[in-house]
Amino acid sequence: MHIARTLPELREFLGGYQRPALVATMGNLHEGHMALVREAKPLGDVTVASIFVNRLQFLPHEDFDSYPRTWDSDCEKLRSVGCDLLFAPDEKTLYPEPQTCKVHPDPALADILEGHFRPGFFVGVCTVVMKLFACVQPRVTVFGKKDYQQLMMIRHMVRQFALPIEIVGSETRRAEDGLALSSRNGYLSGAERDEAAQLSKALHAMADAVRSGERDLAAIEARAMRSLEARGWKPDYMALRRRADLQAPAAGESLVALAAARLGTTRLIDNLEVDI
Repeated sequence: MHIARTLPELREFLGGYQRPALVATMGNLHEGHMALVREAKPLGDVTVASIFVNRLQFLPHEDFDSYPRTWDSDCEKLRSVGCDLLFAPDEKTLYPEPQTCKVHPDPALADILEGHFRPGFFVGVCTVVMKLFACVQPRVTVFGKKDYQQLMMIRHMVRQFALPIEIVGSETRRAEDGLALSSRNGYLSGAERDEAAQLSKALHAMADAVRSGERDLAAIEARAMRSLEARGWKPDYMALRRRADLQAPAAGESLVALAAARLGTTRLIDNLEVDI
């Protein structure tokens, strides 16, 4: 695996390829990331992973400084799944001057759910992804569905800017007890890790209610919130939305159940597509 830290190194390596496949990460990699790389490999003629902890998407009170940096194990994992190139720029490489030009996504999609509780988050996400796209110039990228709203945002951005990039959504990888794999799961204590599976169970309960014919979505959401609060969680939202654009659904439309909740000091997110 080749490692490029600067744009000239990156572009020199990619000069002979026509269809780079990109997996963008912030490092602290786990099996979910490895699944994305494995899925990307047959989609392009060179497989690129990026590691960059993006300051722009962290709010002032969030964990930018303490976010785990696990360089050696990250490199080992990427080599084990056959990644061809790791692009690992520092801040001065990706942001050589203050990033005053930013991508401001559609508020109808960006200011709800995660965007409501983390204002400005998706501006940071879209800006860094656009910059990575400009650097790597991929023809295909793979994003996990665990960050469902983010996946929707990137797809919308690519359409709006007519970028020649195929966006592939990869299914959420889970532990045996149902917990969605996430870099931030490492913040959980042993007891919290045992409890964390309740989030996916609450999502399944929401989905089961819809599939059984219940149509008072607000009542389903409120019941899910109460079920977690009774266990000591602090949920931000438990929401049933239209799968196509995360707006309020009409009767008979495909849904997605989305959740964000804090367990101790760790905030977990998850989602579940609901076929009805």
